[in-house]
Amino acid sequence: VQLQASGGGLVQAGGSLRLSCAASGGTFSSYAMGWFRQAPGKEREFVAAISWSGGSIYYADSVKGRFTISRDNAKNTVYLQMNSLKPEDTAVYYCAADELGLRVGAHAARYEYWGQGTEVTVSS
Repeated sequence: VQLQASGGGLVQAGGSLRLSCAASGGTFSSYAMGWFRQAPGKEREFVAAISWSGGSIYYADSVKGRFTISRDNAKNTVYLQMNSLKPEDTAVYYCAADELGLRVGAHAARYEYWGQGTEVTVSS
C-alpha cells in the first residue's frame, strides 16, 4: 500500500488547510485511516482516525472541534480539514493505514502503512 499525503503549506493563525492522503496498491475501503503529526524536536503524536466505513471517528483532544477527518472510499482518499489553526499545529503531518479497519486507534504501532508526510506551518 502506498500513501501520498498532500495539501500542506504556510497559513496564518486562524486560517484553514485541507490535507489529502491518496492510497494505492491495496484495499483502501477496508482500512482504518489515521493522521499523525510530528513537530520539530517532538515525538510523533496522534491527530485523528476514522474506521473503514467512517462510522467511528476519534480525535486527539488538542484538535477536537477544529479538525475534521473524512474519507471517500470511491476515491481511495482520506482528508483532514483543519480550521482555526494555531502556531502549535505546526508539524509534518502523516497519514497511515491500519489493516484492521473496524478499530480507530491512537497508537502508531497499530498502523502498518505510512505516507511520506506533508508540512504544515502556522504563523502567528
